[in-house]
Amino acid sequence: MRGGHRVFINNAIGRRSFLIRAGLLTGSILLNGCLRKLNGRKSEYAHIKGKLRGPNAKAGHILRDKLPIPEPSLTTSVKTLIIGGGISGLSAARWLKKQGETDFQLLELEDHAGGNSYHGANAVSAYPLGAHYIPIVNNEDSLLVDFLHESQVITHFDEHGLPFYNEYYLCFDPEERLLINGHWQEGIVPDFGVPPEERKQIEAFFRLMTAFKNAKGNDGRYAFNIPIDASSADREYRKLDKLSFKDYLQQQGFTSEYLLWYLNYCCKDDYGTPAINVSAWAGIHYFASRKGKAANAEPNSVITWPEGNGWLMKQLRDYVKGHIITSHMVYSIDVSDNEHIKVKVFDLKKQTSYTIDAGKVIMASPQFVNQKLLGGFSRKGVNYADMHYAPWLIANITVNKLPTAAKGMVLCWDNVAYGTPSVGYVNANQQDLKVIEEKKVLTYYLPLCDKEPRLSRLAAYTRIYEQWLDIVVPELEQMHPEITQHIEEIEFWLWGHGMISPAVNYIWGDTRKNAQASINNKIFFAHTDLSGISIFEEAFHHGISAAQQVLAG
Repeated sequence: MRGGHRVFINNAIGRRSFLIRAGLLTGSILLNGCLRKLNGRKSEYAHIKGKLRGPNAKAGHILRDKLPIPEPSLTTSVKTLIIGGGISGLSAARWLKKQGETDFQLLELEDHAGGNSYHGANAVSAYPLGAHYIPIVNNEDSLLVDFLHESQVITHFDEHGLPFYNEYYLCFDPEERLLINGHWQEGIVPDFGVPPEERKQIEAFFRLMTAFKNAKGNDGRYAFNIPIDASSADREYRKLDKLSFKDYLQQQGFTSEYLLWYLNYCCKDDYGTPAINVSAWAGIHYFASRKGKAANAEPNSVITWPEGNGWLMKQLRDYVKGHIITSHMVYSIDVSDNEHIKVKVFDLKKQTSYTIDAGKVIMASPQFVNQKLLGGFSRKGVNYADMHYAPWLIANITVNKLPTAAKGMVLCWDNVAYGTPSVGYVNANQQDLKVIEEKKVLTYYLPLCDKEPRLSRLAAYTRIYEQWLDIVVPELEQMHPEITQHIEEIEFWLWGHGMISPAVNYIWGDTRKNAQASINNKIFFAHTDLSGISIFEEAFHHGISAAQQVLAG
């Protein structure tokens, strides 16, 4: 599964007072679920068990508010230190080890690695708590193809060099459906009940995207590619980053309500925010960047697991597990020493601190965290205010039955309802080989994007478990009438800064470019906010790039 920094309200004002002044107590951000008594709803949901969780808020509070931390009591040393155990950090660690480098450590604040590829499980199924799939990858991406081959996601290649993807990991049919005009249609692009003139607009849009998919710039590169830095530098295409996707669609004469809903859905699904907040370049990239071909699957087929991208994360993690140290929070980085980088670390379990003298550091942490860790150090040309992170709610819903009143397509892997706030749910059990499944886990995704991210984030942090129920369950009832009585458990996971959003003029603007530059050839950076697009492929490549820079030095 995501501007600005987290807002912290002065204690003299208080959160409730701030929310009232900001108009959030009655605004659409609340989706009818914040800071009000549930009354009758409470008994209606009394049988639903569960909890509200998220990243380590206590550790974040320590770092954010600069709370007292014990002075370091000892000093250790390491050749290379990696900060952050998401996909970027794990990818960097894997690359170092593959090149024969073993003198490195990876520190992770949480008690687990994974970042937004983390996952959970219950007695029914494993399930994602964030990212949950990757499409077939671009064939020219040899580094990623090699990793997937090592992991047996790709089993072998045919005589033409096309990969065979593991049949157990290719998404089983049926893949996706949309509840629209009272009917479950196959596919998510609106079709059932769509007027002919609007269908023509939808067809015209996809013809345009196909042209962009095949387009190359004056430098011979594809105009849109993955990783994004492999895309053409042709100004004719890069100028699309300077206007919003919504404005671009208006310029092109796309006015269909159904088409615009679908494109907003796509932006919310991949970027955590609607088309008005996404650059036109990023909006087109969603459709034009994937060009993968397989010997045994259609283009754009999906690769997934019950735990989502947690499966891929585990392949990276297990390869370097002896180098990972969890529940350790870096809280200060001193770059003034010409020989070593002084990194102060707080052991969250032992409640003690120590210093690491590192030869080099890879910061695989988001830039809003890096800004705090680097203290007063100024990174030339990096404007942190240009970086917008979208908050998300993930709900894993265990049901003993899935009733449906609407006719049409049966349960699919991806299930979306037209016109609802969420981007739907995936069936975590889709890849199960059981003949009969009595229970299922549905993973529901809600981008919190009705207001600007800092306000959405603040409102989200005020909600309790029962208030999230009052947001999510009514939408499920709309999709599956009478489902409430069949819900046994819901685990909510709140991502305050779930993912970077590709705002206008960010991807090809100066901040992103400058944020990738090392500090004194000693500190290197690796995170998807250095792309502006939070997908597995970008994180994987940023990790490798940082590790290559370390080794080259």
